[in-house]
Amino acid sequence: MAQVLDEVPDPRRVRGRRYRIGSLLALCLVAVLGGAKSVTATARFATDSSPELRECLRFTSTTPNTTTLGRLLARLDGNALDDAIGAWLGRYATDPVHEPGDPLRGLAVDGKAVRGSRTNTGKAVHLLAATLHTSQTVISQRQIQTKSNEIPAFAPLLERIDLRGVVVTADALHTQRAHASRVIAAQGHYLLVVKGNQK
Repeated sequence: MAQVLDEVPDPRRVRGRRYRIGSLLALCLVAVLGGAKSVTATARFATDSSPELRECLRFTSTTPNTTTLGRLLARLDGNALDDAIGAWLGRYATDPVHEPGDPLRGLAVDGKAVRGSRTNTGKAVHLLAATLHTSQTVISQRQIQTKSNEIPAFAPLLERIDLRGVVVTADALHTQRAHASRVIAAQGHYLLVVKGNQK
């Protein structure tokens, strides 16, 4: 996983980098899965981890401190991180080759507020996610910009996903001609809710 996360653009200056970005992000992932709920807890997790785990994460002699992790996470491009993780999950969660005649796969597009998060305006972070029906695996997500809604994030959310053999499902908010055209152009299918106010 650290190798996949190395593809995320690194916002740090080249001079003075001690740790690879993939190693730092993989540490954050493992620490959160292990119960860490803060940057401080993540740094403590790194310090207390086994030599084997540190070797897997490519930490040779030292582990990152709270300041190093905090600065990186504050400047990181969230969409680039979502793309890297989504692509990795997508490879392992779906059949890599879809042959004609295979059953269609479902992909749900839906928005969600991230509990416990806050933007600089004080509101919760809102994400639009693409989730596989069968495994409930999120393979792509985009943060909704403040003072916007989910509609502009629909096309960027799906642009890196192969939609051949996929049925995109979404709620009435996404019953838009442009969304349907985007899915068809990518050789996918759609199932969208049509309310009475739609012609």
